[in-house]
Amino acid sequence: MRYSASHKLETKEKLLQSSAVSAKQSGFSTVGVDGLMKAIGLSGGAFYSHFSSKDELFASIVERELGQSLARLGADQDRGKLERCLRQYLTMAHVEHPGSGCALPALGAEIARSDIAIRRQAEHWICQLQESWAQVLESDSLAWAILSQCIGALVVARMLATADLQRRVLKSSHEEIGRQIAGPRT
Repeated sequence: MRYSASHKLETKEKLLQSSAVSAKQSGFSTVGVDGLMKAIGLSGGAFYSHFSSKDELFASIVERELGQSLARLGADQDRGKLERCLRQYLTMAHVEHPGSGCALPALGAEIARSDIAIRRQAEHWICQLQESWAQVLESDSLAWAILSQCIGALVVARMLATADLQRRVLKSSHEEIGRQIAGPRT
């Protein structure tokens, strides 16, 4: 039975969405093609009608997720809106639910181990986000520092086993970022 073009696009979108959540929760390399397809109710063989390889799927996940992060965190910012975004970013909900959060803390290590094409793709989106923050903050280096602090704080908080320590990491990072944003610009 042949499926319509829209059915194929819908299935590909379901696969991308499901795979992104799985990758952010458990790591992309830990789940095989059969597991990814089973999660959306299809057989492993159907995978190859959507992607030529698992690496191609990962590249699509990186593109999609980082594009969504830029849309949420980068567009139309002012200092107040940026501070509110950062407050929402540095939360226990974000620590506890990586599948529904930013891909950078969850997939950063896997992106770093990927081929140069995926790293360049990630670089493109990260630089766009940093540039939008640099415009708001009027500082290229401050934008890099805050971007790195946010991602690093989530990674460290997720590595810790104790919720109180996780909260301390988030609170400390948020307070320091607040001082950086409020402080004199260089």
